Amino acid sequence: MSIQSSFFSADHDDNLFATSHAGERALNRAIVSAEISRSFEKYIEIFERFYAEDIEVSSATSTGQIRGKARVRSLLYNFLVPLHVMAEIEGLSVSIRQITMPGDAADETHSAWTLDLVGVSGRRCTVSWRTLRTWKDSLVAYEHHYDEQQSGGPLTEDDLAISQYARGLA
Repeated sequence: MSIQSSFFSADHDDNLFATSHAGERALNRAIVSAEISRSFEKYIEIFERFYAEDIEVSSATSTGQIRGKARVRSLLYNFLVPLHVMAEIEGLSVSIRQITMPGDAADETHSAWTLDLVGVSGRRCTVSWRTLRTWKDSLVAYEHHYDEQQSGGPLTEDDLAISQYARGLA
């Protein structure tokens, strides 16, 4: 019986591994394919599709966790709406890249992300981080961001189209 039990456990881990990694690939592909200059709503749709109601999110740079889909959705809006406006109206170029990283547990996935922001002035700010996700029932149940880095200074209003336009009028 104990030998048979261990076989079932291995099968379960294999299924969990396949399910979590298939979900991770689909989620990451959706994030990378969406274009913030066209719509921030697409990212909210992705969030609604792939994240559990009781999602927990944490970061190596903050002290606490954020729990619940409503709270995380609110933070996403606060980040995505200004980014969308700057990309659509102010000429900010936004690109995001992702690389899958190996992990140890069947229900965990790891990836490395890079977000490039380039203003109309040509100044660039690049932010990179790594993400650990834990999957449950084909949904992200936990997400942790770590190894966060930034190169290039923060972009200012001088890097946006409205500032460039205003200078031309002066």
